[in-house]
Amino acid sequence: MSAPSTARLVLLRHAKSAWPDGVADHERPLGPRGLRDAPAAGRWLRDAGCLPALVICSTARRTRETWALAAAQLGAEVPVRFDERMYAAEPEELLEVVAEVPQEVGTLLLVGHNPGLEELAVGLARDAAGTAEAGAMARLSEKFPTSAIAVLACPGTWRELAPGSARLTDFAVPRGAAR
Repeated sequence: MSAPSTARLVLLRHAKSAWPDGVADHERPLGPRGLRDAPAAGRWLRDAGCLPALVICSTARRTRETWALAAAQLGAEVPVRFDERMYAAEPEELLEVVAEVPQEVGTLLLVGHNPGLEELAVGLARDAAGTAEAGAMARLSEKFPTSAIAVLACPGTWRELAPGSARLTDFAVPRGAAR
């Protein structure tokens, strides 16, 4: 199987979490809004054709819960690796995780945290060429809220991914309906 000429990196920030007293940051669960928004993120991924070949998810409870709820909406089984390096990672650390991904993986999804994901997306994205891409870049540069999804086209190999080497093709903030 040959590697695709342009890989796709999808960044999903965990859904809105709760802040229960006495619970360590790593073990914070999703809050009510997060429980609504995480499935909406999965539906967005499915409807946008962003079915990942591999998911690398932070070990934090809120990211694991986000992925479980999003994955249930995809209609397909997706391999997932839980990597403790994703928790509170800086962009450079995230790039190290990505560099280890086999090149056969055409679409990679990272489920993680801010500020690392936002800084990675902004740092990787080149100047937007089209109007839609420019709009996506403007929204991304303004804020990367919970449940936000950034999609980047990445020419070259995962190891070659570097600041300015990708193109932001989409940015969305899926929200679930309040009950």
